[in-house]
Formats: sequence, structure tokens, C-alpha cells
Amino acid sequence: MKIGRGRVPADDGPAGAPLTYAAAGVDIGEGERAVELMKQHVRSTFRPEVIGDLGGFGGLFALGRTQYRDPLLVSSTDGVGTKSMLAALTGRYDTIGIDCVAMSADDIAAHGAEPLFFLDYISVGKLVPEQVDDIVAGVARGCRDAGCALIGGEMSEHPGILDPGEFDLVGFAVGIVERDEILPADVAPGDAVIGIASPGLRSNGYSLARRALLDRAGRSLDDPAWKGAHHSLGEELLVPSVIYAKALLELRRHVPVHAFVHVTGGGIPGNLVRVLPAHCHGVVHRGRWEEPRIFAEIQAAGDIAVAEMESVFNLGVGMLVVLPRSEANRALDVVRNAGHDAWVVGELVEGSPGVTVEH
Repeated sequence: MKIGRGRVPADDGPAGAPLTYAAAGVDIGEGERAVELMKQHVRSTFRPEVIGDLGGFGGLFALGRTQYRDPLLVSSTDGVGTKSMLAALTGRYDTIGIDCVAMSADDIAAHGAEPLFFLDYISVGKLVPEQVDDIVAGVARGCRDAGCALIGGEMSEHPGILDPGEFDLVGFAVGIVERDEILPADVAPGDAVIGIASPGLRSNGYSLARRALLDRAGRSLDDPAWKGAHHSLGEELLVPSVIYAKALLELRRHVPVHAFVHVTGGGIPGNLVRVLPAHCHGVVHRGRWEEPRIFAEIQAAGDIAVAEMESVFNLGVGMLVVLPRSEANRALDVVRNAGHDAWVVGELVEGSPGVTVEH
């Protein structure tokens, strides 16, 4: 892990005192302490292909040790968006790193690729080593869940741009897939669409959720998530993203998959359409899966139209699988054995590209 530099000076200290980097708002010593705290988390993710240890200028990964014939590298980058604000407001930082890994690792897995390694970038207003350690612990857990190594990253203090307690988190992932196994492929009318469960919002739609629940409805993050709930609204909104990568790789070993669809911004319609060929239309049936209660709470609090909900949130389905209808039951067994709830939620029909959500 490297330690970055701030861009805007803060308090210069007493008049006439020698100016230091710490007085400008950047404490190198605290950065070094943060690196020491996080080392065990980072090392817990290492795969055999990782070369070296923390402290270099870049992370090293030996592609020569992989067993691919004609490999393609697949890369992705994403962040956690305004979900980071909720982590800061609640003071809970140990799950947000899981979300960061999920966004990039599952984008890679959606192409049928195996995530290999991950790098993170954490920018903070003021570096608190224990806070950064919690964030990186979540990143490391996410990497273990995805099967990829955390081989590098960057911490950067930005006094004057971010306030103390504020932070942003983004990640970068690289995966590998055989050239002749890249997805999507062979998507056609008659295919079934399977949905894999997401217990919450993942990292999408939080600006609308906050506006509806906190601003318009005037609720507090300490309130019960809903009437009768035994956990708080803050805990519900910070439910970490499920990481699907390992389950998707396992599914490909047993079933001829035509496409995976990572349901992020744009919801089910906006993402399923991305894998449809020119002669194919998607039909998804709401009511065939269990929608987490939080989505109804958001909709009611903001008086949000149905179409808006469907175009912003995943509504309880974080990943779609497109495959021959004859393989649907076998695929459900594989996904469920991997620890995920799953349902047949739709099908592909002849027609122009687009997605219809039926109720």
C-alpha cells in the first residue's frame, strides 16, 4: 500500500512556526501505521501467483502460473458511491470494502472470467488508521469471497477537499478467461432467465434511497428499519453486497451458460438489455422472487413510481443468468448449492431488443 499526498493545505499552525506536512493536513506517520494494521488483511487474500509483498511501487502477479490456453484479460473499475456516506454517518466501516470488491469482481465474472487480483483506492479527509484498517478488512474479505488477491492500493489524505470522517472508496480488478469462452455468447429466444438473490441495494440507488427515507420521510438511521424490525435502518442500508463470482464460475462448470447480467445501476431492464442480440426481447416477471422489504419502504417513503424503482434498484436480484431453458433446473441446483437463493424469473422471446417487466 502506498501513501498519497493531500492537495489543499489545512491549518499552518502558529504564526512563524516552521511549516510541516502534518501542519498542512497530511500525517505520513499515521499512514505508515495504517499500512502496518492492514498487512494481515492483505496477506490473507494472496494467491500462489502473487509475487512479493506489500511496500513496492506496484503489485506483481505471475500469469505464467495460470492454466489458460488462449487467455484474455478482463478489467473493471467501480466504487461504492454514496453508500460511503452511510458508513461515515453510522461509524461502521467494516463492510463497505466488500461492496467495493463486489462491484468490480462481479463485472468481471459476468464475462465468464475468473477474478485474479484487485487494487483499492481510499481517499480520506483525515487519516485515522483504525478507520482505514476496518475498510481494508472489508476489502480483504471481499477478495477472499471473490477468490482474487489484493495486491496493492493507495491511501490519500485530501484535507480541505474532504472533511475529517469523510472518505471515498473505489477499486480496480483484473480477471482472466479463455478467448473462446467469453460471455455473452449464443443468447437466443427461448432461453430462460434465472435471478440470483441480493439481500439489499448492493451499491446502487443510494442517493434516491437517502432522499426518500432520510430527507422526505424524516427518518433516522437509528430508527427500526421498518415497523417491528429488530435492526436499524442504518444496518439495513449497510447490508453488504453478495459476491457472486465463485458461484458463477462453478455454474459454468456444470451448465452451458449464454450470459451473466450484473444488476447494478439501471436495474434489471437496463442491464439485461445489454446482452440481448438484435432479434431478442427479455420478459421478466415480478412476483417470482422474494423482494427484500427495504425496497417497499423506499418506494412508500418517496412516493416513487414503479417504473422508477425498476430502473434504479435491483429489487432483490443482483445477478441474472441466461441459459437454455432445458438447463434451468440444474442451474438452480448449482446456484443454491453454492449458497444463493435463485429463481426462474423470465425468458427471452422473439422481438426487438428491450426488456418488459410484467407484474
